[in-house]
Amino acid sequence: MSIWVDLAKVSTGVNVLLLLVLGYIWGRNYLKFRSKHTLGLLIFSIFLLAENALVLYYYLVDPTLSGWWHDQVSPVWRAQMIIHGLQTLGLAFLVWVSWD
Repeated sequence: MSIWVDLAKVSTGVNVLLLLVLGYIWGRNYLKFRSKHTLGLLIFSIFLLAENALVLYYYLVDPTLSGWWHDQVSPVWRAQMIIHGLQTLGLAFLVWVSWD
């Protein structure tokens, strides 16, 4: 099961990086256009970044929860790990369409 845990760690780390890029893009666009839409996207990226950073902390640093992730992977945790992977794909697509 360590492959699932490793994939979750990598995808969550990539999510953090992608959200930093999106936050930069949407923050720059908000400063340029001053629209509510770009402000909403910026706030969304900040909240999702906080969630992913907290999960990454659980995966890597927290002594209790990190041990749980490495020792006992239940079906619920496996599903959450798949969601992190799908989130990476979605965020990568958002970076691609927002980059222009």
